[in-house]
Amino acid sequence: MGGNRIVIGSPGALVDRFGRVHRDLRISLTDRCSLRCTYCMPEEGVEWLAKDNILTTDELARVAEVAASLGITEVRLTGGEPLLRRDVVDVVARMAAIEGPEGPLEVSMTTNALALPKLARPLRDAGLARVNISIDTLRRERFADLTRRDRLDDTLAGIEAAREVGFAPLKFNAVAMRGVNDDEVVDLVRFAVERDAEMRFIEQMPLDAGHIWSRVEMVRGEEILDALRAAFTLEPVGDRGASPAEIFRVDGGPATVGVIASVTAPFCGACDRVRLTADGQIRNCLFAREESDLLPLLRGDAGDDDIADLLRRSIAGKLPGHGIDEPGFLQPQRPMSAIGG
Repeated sequence: MGGNRIVIGSPGALVDRFGRVHRDLRISLTDRCSLRCTYCMPEEGVEWLAKDNILTTDELARVAEVAASLGITEVRLTGGEPLLRRDVVDVVARMAAIEGPEGPLEVSMTTNALALPKLARPLRDAGLARVNISIDTLRRERFADLTRRDRLDDTLAGIEAAREVGFAPLKFNAVAMRGVNDDEVVDLVRFAVERDAEMRFIEQMPLDAGHIWSRVEMVRGEEILDALRAAFTLEPVGDRGASPAEIFRVDGGPATVGVIASVTAPFCGACDRVRLTADGQIRNCLFAREESDLLPLLRGDAGDDDIADLLRRSIAGKLPGHGIDEPGFLQPQRPMSAIGG
């Protein structure tokens, strides 16, 4: 799988002033999406990124090559919806061909799965290792209300396509929302277990386009676990390391379930992620208010050392935590769809 590998040397790791070594690069391929989930995007009036500012495949690969030389070992492709990018298979192939000091990049993707029936096999052949699929509900009317699109069947078909081509481990993501889908957590786990997948529940974060997120209304991670413990026996699984999810064995295993409690139990102290937006901005935190602009370097006469220097400076400025609990916290200006997950 993948093409000829590009082996990159190592001029220095991405380590911030708190000693966190960064190994995970999240790359947004587009801010566009085929759904309009209420917690992410408004139904209409979305201001899309300028087409001319969207990074080309060559530019994306160049950043990934430099990042790999600095110790990045995994690239996660996100959006918007990454499968809306026309050359997504080529992007995957280019990423999978990059090899850093510790070996080939692991290339993964977060997707709503709508296009996977057509693209799962080409993506797998191009070198995509695994996928995380977003599915917040199993109920048709609720799915249509939540996503503003009646496409549950397409999501389910995409999940089956991912299973058929052998993406593993297969993970499903759901944002838990009070009065919306919090009564489905047990059903979603059973759905995942039946498909040899890991269900992961995510606390809703202040990244909605309408800036109406409320801590009071948010479903806390502990609430999710309480609901699951009423139906299953949960056993914690070891040290999570830099993983955002706390993992539990379900009824003795091998099935597992994860809870990502970014708000009530932040894991900032072990964060190893850095983000590249579709328009070339480096973000050292999902909730960062400032970005580092790579676009002029990529489209000017800058060398790879200049790109590496910008990456290092961005990581050097990373704060100890996301600051959601601080009195002066301000939600990022960009919504999740424009940042990338």
